[in-house]
Amino acid sequence: METEARWTADQVLALAPDAASRKAGARLATPAPWTGTGVAGRTVWGSCKGSGSRPYQTAVDLAGPAFRCTCPSRKFPCKHALGLLLLWAEGESGPITADTEPDWVEQWTAARRKKAEEAAAKEPKAAAGPADPDAARKRAERRAVRVEGGAAELEQRLTDLLRGGLAGADRAGYQQWDEVAARMVDAQAPGLASRVRELGALPATGGDWPSRMLEETALLHLLARGFLGRERLPGPLAETVRTRIGFTVDTAEVLAGPTVRGQWLVLAQYDTADDRLTTRRIWLHDEGAGRFALLLSFGAAGRAPELALAVGTVMDAELAYHPAALPLRAALGPRHDIGRPVRIPAGTATGQALAAYGSALADDPWLDAFPVLLGPVVPLPGPDRWQLADAHSDDAIPVAGMGPSAALWRLAAVSGGHPLTVFGELGPTGIRPLTAWTDGSPEPIAL
Repeated sequence: METEARWTADQVLALAPDAASRKAGARLATPAPWTGTGVAGRTVWGSCKGSGSRPYQTAVDLAGPAFRCTCPSRKFPCKHALGLLLLWAEGESGPITADTEPDWVEQWTAARRKKAEEAAAKEPKAAAGPADPDAARKRAERRAVRVEGGAAELEQRLTDLLRGGLAGADRAGYQQWDEVAARMVDAQAPGLASRVRELGALPATGGDWPSRMLEETALLHLLARGFLGRERLPGPLAETVRTRIGFTVDTAEVLAGPTVRGQWLVLAQYDTADDRLTTRRIWLHDEGAGRFALLLSFGAAGRAPELALAVGTVMDAELAYHPAALPLRAALGPRHDIGRPVRIPAGTATGQALAAYGSALADDPWLDAFPVLLGPVVPLPGPDRWQLADAHSDDAIPVAGMGPSAALWRLAAVSGGHPLTVFGELGPTGIRPLTAWTDGSPEPIAL
């Protein structure tokens, strides 16, 4: 008997690693290439005819979700998994109906259960700490000394920059900043290196770039000074500084601490990529407790991260927050159930959201993205930029970016001029809309 509620097509397509996968998956969402399809409990499966001599065997564990396909694709999930889920999303009247798991599906699900049991058995060992605490302590001390040296050098560089004035920074070129960033990498401070690179790119953005550079220089100086004086900071703020510098905490160590259980609504999921890494950001919200959580998952360059959650689903799960003055990033612990929401999530007035953002900046001045769930709001184009206007007041929040984009026109089309609920990331230049709700179904915006 089927126990998992069917997803919508938009929820399925939100799992796609890129636009090409969405398009290819949609082409496979017809019964013609599929045989042996079925669903039992939380598992959907089928065999899809492809270019090979044998059909590709595809299965999806909806509780993960987790994916298995015999095709050679390196994308995760592949187009076959997306096509299968789109067929399943058509409902009980569609081509995928309840059935008994075939042997290959049963073997896969059994292997997943065994792997989960083995991982659970190893958790106490991971939480026990490193095998050689003295060696780990010495490595940490050596790194701290190197980072201190990098922070002190960065302070001197910033002092030289301000002494010479910002007006000529655009003529110096990017090379000087690339050199400073490389020095921060050598000092094992990747967070400082990343912010230095962003600082070097500001003159090319035009407009009043000297003002923006002064702001970013001040934040960079504050971060360097914060690390050099970390012993005098409150514990949570010191942890925030360490994180912004580039220190990480092992997931097993985080999960070994206190966890919080809640009904987590998946608000948004999107990927960013560079030459070395693909990063997936998944935002969750527990409406009962009024808290947000950010899950980060990573994959090698050109490959999607393994963790994927359907936008709009509600997950009964335990999370452990990373230590910080403003806890947002979390590690995903045991999942007890996953289903679908029954209504549109409750939004916050724009004025309240801006006040919450101001309080968050007081806790973490280097915060780049603060989660806000707004509603009801109306997207409106302006002479210079779009804005999300509160439907019940004169308040509005500008949309990040200076000009219209396909995502903004999509948001306007979803709204149709009527109020809607929008989730997005609020930053210094405005809000980046990620998901919108009108009639109960989530609409991904940042495509």
